Amino acid sequence: MFNKNDGTKAFKPVGRLRVFFALPFYIAVLLIVLNIVLYFIDFPAATVMSVFMVFYIAIYLYMQLALKPGIMHDIIAFSSNYSQVQRQLLYELSVPYCLLDTNGRVMWLNKAMCACINKKKDFKKNISTLFPEITANIFPTGEEPKEVRITYEERDYCVEMKRISADMLLQDVGLVESDDKDSFIALYMFDETDVNMYLQKLNDEQFVAGLIYIDNYEEALESIDDVRRSLFIGLIDKRVNKYFATGAAVVRKLEKDKYLAVFRYKYLEKLLADKFSILEDIKSVKIGNEMTLTLSIGIGTGADNYAGNYDLAKAAMDLALGRGGDQAAVKTENGFCFFGGASKGVEKKSKTKIRSIALAMQELIENSDQVFLMGHRFGDLDSVGSACGLAGAVRLMQKPSYVVVNRQSCLATQLIDRMAQCSDGPHFLEPVDALAQVTENSLLIIVDTHNKDILESVDLYHAARYVIVIDHHRKNVNFIENAVIFHHEPYASSASEMVTEIIQYFRTDTEISAAYADALLSGIMLDTKNFVMRTGVRTFEAAAYLRKIGADTIQVKTLFSNTISMYSMRAQIVSHAELYRNNAISVVKMPSQDARVLAAQAADELLSIQGVEASFVIYAAEPGAAISARSMGNVNVQVIMEQLGGGGHQTMAAAQLPRCTIQEAKEQLLLILEAQELER
Repeated sequence: MFNKNDGTKAFKPVGRLRVFFALPFYIAVLLIVLNIVLYFIDFPAATVMSVFMVFYIAIYLYMQLALKPGIMHDIIAFSSNYSQVQRQLLYELSVPYCLLDTNGRVMWLNKAMCACINKKKDFKKNISTLFPEITANIFPTGEEPKEVRITYEERDYCVEMKRISADMLLQDVGLVESDDKDSFIALYMFDETDVNMYLQKLNDEQFVAGLIYIDNYEEALESIDDVRRSLFIGLIDKRVNKYFATGAAVVRKLEKDKYLAVFRYKYLEKLLADKFSILEDIKSVKIGNEMTLTLSIGIGTGADNYAGNYDLAKAAMDLALGRGGDQAAVKTENGFCFFGGASKGVEKKSKTKIRSIALAMQELIENSDQVFLMGHRFGDLDSVGSACGLAGAVRLMQKPSYVVVNRQSCLATQLIDRMAQCSDGPHFLEPVDALAQVTENSLLIIVDTHNKDILESVDLYHAARYVIVIDHHRKNVNFIENAVIFHHEPYASSASEMVTEIIQYFRTDTEISAAYADALLSGIMLDTKNFVMRTGVRTFEAAAYLRKIGADTIQVKTLFSNTISMYSMRAQIVSHAELYRNNAISVVKMPSQDARVLAAQAADELLSIQGVEASFVIYAAEPGAAISARSMGNVNVQVIMEQLGGGGHQTMAAAQLPRCTIQEAKEQLLLILEAQELER
């Protein structure tokens, strides 16, 4: 900052001091001009004036050459002393403070910083040697300070960094300025240990609401004789109370199969680490009951009050039940997390519920001007078939109905072509055409999905005022919330099965035609793998009804036929599969427009290999990669695909990975499978 010859020359006066030094110069110039003018007016007077002017100039030169350096030296000395006072105050400051160069090297530190880092004041090393988190690349570049939180010697600190220039060192004096443009980093450390500790204690003491439902209470109770029922109920109560008692929880029985638990957040952390072991422990309750007992748990936390946490717990419980039960769903302000869900759901059927849904749907259909039906993107036989079957029932009510489907990406083109040939077949519309035709009084029925992110047309969904959802997939976080009717049955085999049950209760003069029955039966056969997977009593009842009204199994079978080339490519996919811990993984490298269909078919076929519990087929799908997953039930492929951004059923799921190659998709899948293996 100082000149080699004269330390004061690196500084120049500014402000009022500059005016003070400049004023004698301006007066001298004025005197010279007046003296010249005076020579033309009065020579003797001008001579006297000249003597005075010479004397004045001599004094001015003396001030500039002799007095000014001394004055500047005194000013700088005063500034230095003033800075020393500031420096001493800064040195004694209770907040740890240090000054760094732009590379992070310590230039100066105060007493509090010395005590904090246990170093002497002559410490001149880089700050990153003490705090690895603080490097030169995170220093502020402008005037805005930056903050970073670190932990040092078991203490929590908030580190504030601010860039300062050399000019700022003298800005408070207001008399001199520096030409030096160097800058420094001022670093402050604020101890937040006690604050964080109290916040953690406050968080730990917050109350969490938990709901515990027995999924199959009535079914399990019916399989026990009357003598053992009270013992069975008592044992369940004991297991539930004992599990939550370790966290000083208050457990109250709301109904015969429902419990409410209230406990502190600190215990929730233990439950998360324990991964809700009661889900497996309750299955060991055996007192002559033939059916294994399962629980569903909904946990709510993060709300501003207890009522809010209870509402979150109910939302979590709805999601846990919607995903098939036998699992715990934890709802926080940041989202959901799930545990369990490995067992198969218990088939449940309430004819009263289905009848009420059918009557409510019929009323909405009759009060609408037109009905649009659509499923998910890349519609399959279940999505398109259930939409067609329901469209046939709507036609019987003398209401215009349209099946919305993108034929370019649809996987059920054979069904569409066949339905188009029927004289009473449904009207098919592209999403763009449907969007242009929708009105405020139109009804939109969504089938085979409840995820608003994978709809055939998201724009049509937003444009529709009234929405009905019919789906059998395990509930996803991004479910449709504004549906007038949300008919969700995760225990059903297919959406076609659910539609078949509903249309039986429609008040119409006639039944749907055989072509519509074929469409519904094809959807059931697809999702059940020809009545092998996810098949219950209600599945066969639905199939029997369809067969009764004219469904032709031979005609339906032809919808599953493939060309010789597709059969050959499917065989290649199967032959290139690799085994990884009872999982068959195949990567489709051959380009094909039918890759999605081939992947699903190959994944099904891989399950027929001895020892294979789950199969995964990875293929290219613009703009990235996709995975088709299947299992025999022992492996929950839905949970695996959810970690990759997908979803589905326990035995059938899929995921799409945008901006990801098939090799990268395979690596991500292997990491998940390895992590699951370690958890077992």
